[in-house]
Amino acid sequence: MINLPNSDRYLSFDRSEWADLRAATPLTIRERDLMELQGINENIDLDEVAAVYLPLTRLLNLYVSATQNLHKVSATFLGAMAPKVPYVIGIAGSVAVGKSTFARILQALLARWPEHPRVDLITTDGFLFPNAVLEDRGIMNRKGFPESYDTKNLLQFLRDLKGGAPTAVAPVYSHVVYDIVESEQVTVSQPDILILEGLNVLQVGSEANEFVSDYFDFSIYIDAQESDIEQWYIERFQKLRETVFRDPDSFFQHYAHLNDEEAVELARGIWREINGKNLVENIEPTKSRASLIIKKGDDHRVTNVHLRRL
Repeated sequence: MINLPNSDRYLSFDRSEWADLRAATPLTIRERDLMELQGINENIDLDEVAAVYLPLTRLLNLYVSATQNLHKVSATFLGAMAPKVPYVIGIAGSVAVGKSTFARILQALLARWPEHPRVDLITTDGFLFPNAVLEDRGIMNRKGFPESYDTKNLLQFLRDLKGGAPTAVAPVYSHVVYDIVESEQVTVSQPDILILEGLNVLQVGSEANEFVSDYFDFSIYIDAQESDIEQWYIERFQKLRETVFRDPDSFFQHYAHLNDEEAVELARGIWREINGKNLVENIEPTKSRASLIIKKGDDHRVTNVHLRRL
């Protein structure tokens, strides 16, 4: 069983109990859709979608509808037009735990509900400081830690969205060149739902006591045993060595020529000195702030779900 701080604040479900909450929610994606949404070294099947994601999309659809109605009631009371404000979902968790795949599948399913067809997905990677800034500050080896993000810019992005601005602009990060792409940006134009995915989105401690999570309507933490996440990271590193790292533009091109033993040793070192440390010090402690905690087993399949009581 997952170790839950203040566990009395959560309703806990095993896999089968959670799956029953799907009710009559239809499965709206096919196997080929799923193949395109999965990340490296993950194998999510339609059974996983039906058991885990469909109950979640049903819950979120109910929450979104209730929140939209609340905005209408407030506007009626004030005698004003209510600006279109997106329902914001935050997804947090460690490197290699499967956040990106989870976010993409959730986006695809939510966008198929008729009540909220426009669902945008933004990752906080775009709000990392450029490498030049990290190097100047001497924190290049702490990329992904809270201090490596331009939190001020991220907060402004969320303020714009929640303030009903017609558009909000986010920077773009490339995992190939391992840096911000200065010539690119993503423009978000009043979606029905925005999913914000990143390592530290539940982190507290920012300027003026304003937190990224203050702008969330719902938040999800993807959890697993640290030993399992480390193994997934090593396996992903091996896959990247055979694929992305071979790109001539890759920041990590020199890793492509490592043999298996060298690659595993390097990946373990990176985990120990950077990603594992960030998980223990900054990411895992935010788990109890999530609206929903998804617990994975060593095969990436979800075993338990914990929903915060209202």
